[in-house]
Amino acid sequence: MKKLPERHEIEDKYKWRLGDIYKDDVAFEADFLKAGGMCTEMLNMKERVKDAGSLKSCLLLYEELNCLTDNLFSFARMKMDEDNSDSGSQVRLGKARELSVRAEAAASFIEPLVLGLPKAVVSDPALDGYRKFLNEILRRKAHTLSAEGEELLAKSSEATSGPQEIFSMFNNADIKFPVIEDEEGAKVELTKGRYITFMESKDRNVRKAAFDALYDTYAGYKNTLAAAYTSSIKAMKFYSEARGYASSLEASLDADNITADVYDNLVGVINDNLGLLHRYVKVRAGALGMDRINMYDIYVPLVGQDDTRYSFEQACDTVAESLGTLGGEYVSLLGKGFESGWIDVYENKGKTSGAYSWGTYMSHPYVLLNYQGTLDNIFTLAHEMGHSLHTYYSCATQPYIYSGYKIFVAEVASTVNEILMIRRMLAKTTDAGKRAYLINHFLETFRGTVFRQTMFAEFEKQCHGNYGRKIPMSGDDLCSVYHGLNGKYHGSSCENDEKIKYEWSRIPHYYRSFYVYKYATGFSAAAAIVRMIEDEGKPAVDRYIEFLKAGDSAYPLDILRKTGVDLSTPAPIEAGMRMFAELLDEFASVI
Repeated sequence: MKKLPERHEIEDKYKWRLGDIYKDDVAFEADFLKAGGMCTEMLNMKERVKDAGSLKSCLLLYEELNCLTDNLFSFARMKMDEDNSDSGSQVRLGKARELSVRAEAAASFIEPLVLGLPKAVVSDPALDGYRKFLNEILRRKAHTLSAEGEELLAKSSEATSGPQEIFSMFNNADIKFPVIEDEEGAKVELTKGRYITFMESKDRNVRKAAFDALYDTYAGYKNTLAAAYTSSIKAMKFYSEARGYASSLEASLDADNITADVYDNLVGVINDNLGLLHRYVKVRAGALGMDRINMYDIYVPLVGQDDTRYSFEQACDTVAESLGTLGGEYVSLLGKGFESGWIDVYENKGKTSGAYSWGTYMSHPYVLLNYQGTLDNIFTLAHEMGHSLHTYYSCATQPYIYSGYKIFVAEVASTVNEILMIRRMLAKTTDAGKRAYLINHFLETFRGTVFRQTMFAEFEKQCHGNYGRKIPMSGDDLCSVYHGLNGKYHGSSCENDEKIKYEWSRIPHYYRSFYVYKYATGFSAAAAIVRMIEDEGKPAVDRYIEFLKAGDSAYPLDILRKTGVDLSTPAPIEAGMRMFAELLDEFASVI
């Protein structure tokens, strides 16, 4: 039986170098104690701020404290992600989390204080470096509590983060899946990292076995996971009401200075175009020789399935070559990331599933992968390096306070990389079979990122709304809502398998309220940017690189508008639908 390797069995060259942040526990503890002292110093600032000079000193300390706690928490979280079962990492992360809450509470007086200062103080030219930060505080005045209220909310966050932490520990450390048989009849332990590989198998029995094993396992915990998720919804409702928002959706969007029409534009345009997804599912069924497919047939490549396994080094070369259009500096930074300990490559026992990019202002970016050697994994590498270079450019260009770009624009850079890579591959091949395979891959990416994430967004909005209207939210209720949406989105050519109703219970993003819709808007914005790069060349590339450098120096919609994309209108989403339709037409004609 093929078992996951232990962490120590992975070659060091395929592990990220967290030692670049802290070389040992002594260095971590030194910064931990330093940050603790700064929390006390910050609390003492509360009574000292009287004028522009003392306010600037307070904000400088605020930046330094947050920068340090970011470093401590990120290191602790990533160390934990190497092996979630490691007790030492669990203790370290607990300390870092507690410190972050303490730091947030210590600085919670800043917003109420700024709102209470005379206008002449806040507008003093000495504070121009904090102008956008201060204006944002003034914009949110109606939703800011007293100093005592802000401190109380800050202190409560450690308790209200419980649902997310419980789900993460369950999903990454405790849950165990059965052993299934692969294509050769070998016994293989099912893991979340291997699940998609099984879903892409040309052997339908293997796909079904993996699908059944995964969802039968989650089904056994539906009530526990429903309690965790609804507790997360309750926490979000508590914070939105405490700040005087009409809904959790409004509260979540306001963090980006975005109104509900952006969310509703997305859901509306996608619902208006579900016929395209239904047609794609029908084409998929025909290509597989079926009248109707099942949900475990949704990922299998339709054309000349590529069984090739690519080494990680080949993946790096492919990504670098595909992104050459973004310029020599960009490609050089990619190479630096590939060779300098940014990336944790392979799955090991206890490692957090999936993939992400992270890092802090004081460190280079980091990428977590669970690389299996598939073409899809190469696209994942391109995606996460898009995040990482966005972070690199932002941190290199902006002061700390504006370096953390908003999540609303976070998926743009990653998706630009994916689309550029697929377009480059399509441009290089005239082989009909290879071209059909690549188009299928793109259509699948579009389906998963735009249609699927919008379905997630509808589910999330409905669940938060149901709680607000006091509609029951048991495990069975959540399954019923999800099952209905899945059937609506996939249409009559897809069997709405009974077991797919448990899918909501394994989605970690639901614990970050109203996050998933940003994948769909980000993909649409990225598609528009790629079209401009193809049409205009260097001017569009230059605008895009400036976008990467902008960080949080302006509101996300305004930063995107500088690239030529306006997500306050349905136009970018509609343009994405046209791109999907064009490629679907070509695919249907050659399949």
